[in-house]
Amino acid sequence: MSEVKIAAETRTEFGKGAARRIRRDDKVPGVLYGHGSDPLHLTLPGHDLLLALRTPNVLIALDIDGGKTNELAIPKSVQRDPIKGFLEHVDLQLVKRGETVTVEIPVQAEGELAPGGYLLEHVLDALPVEAEATHIPEQVTVSVEGLEAGASVLAKDITLPSGVKLAVEDDAVVLQVLAAQAEEPAAETAGEGEEAAEA
Repeated sequence: MSEVKIAAETRTEFGKGAARRIRRDDKVPGVLYGHGSDPLHLTLPGHDLLLALRTPNVLIALDIDGGKTNELAIPKSVQRDPIKGFLEHVDLQLVKRGETVTVEIPVQAEGELAPGGYLLEHVLDALPVEAEATHIPEQVTVSVEGLEAGASVLAKDITLPSGVKLAVEDDAVVLQVLAAQAEEPAAETAGEGEEAAEA
């Protein structure tokens, strides 16, 4: 997995007004925490961060205050504006090379279900795993080729890259195939309408 280098600055202003000023400058307020250290409040460049966050569990090499401090982190929580979608705040977890972390990786299904109009349900959109901080897989791919209604893919059925372990029960259902249900026509009888009118 590649590292993305991002320059960050420590920030001393807090509250909604300060956060608005930061975002006006196309920057994002964030917090770096972990390893028992005090949380470090940061300002990060909005565009660079947005590009980095397109990769799930991206490893971010933080260059803080012009190189005074360098840290590795992974995103733990990202808040976006519900309407415009811009980044409002990010929580970053401090990690070290060689350290094992628990993350959720996206599950990608490939292949065609058996003929018959079946539906594939993602019971888990992301699979909790333990992986070395600098070797987190971007996603896992699962074949659903030829599966019929009633079939399911369990966590233990998924092939994980070397060094990656499940952080969920082996028999947790990740994907399942459902029979497509026919749409019921929404027919109203005249009698029901008349009763409603009288009431």
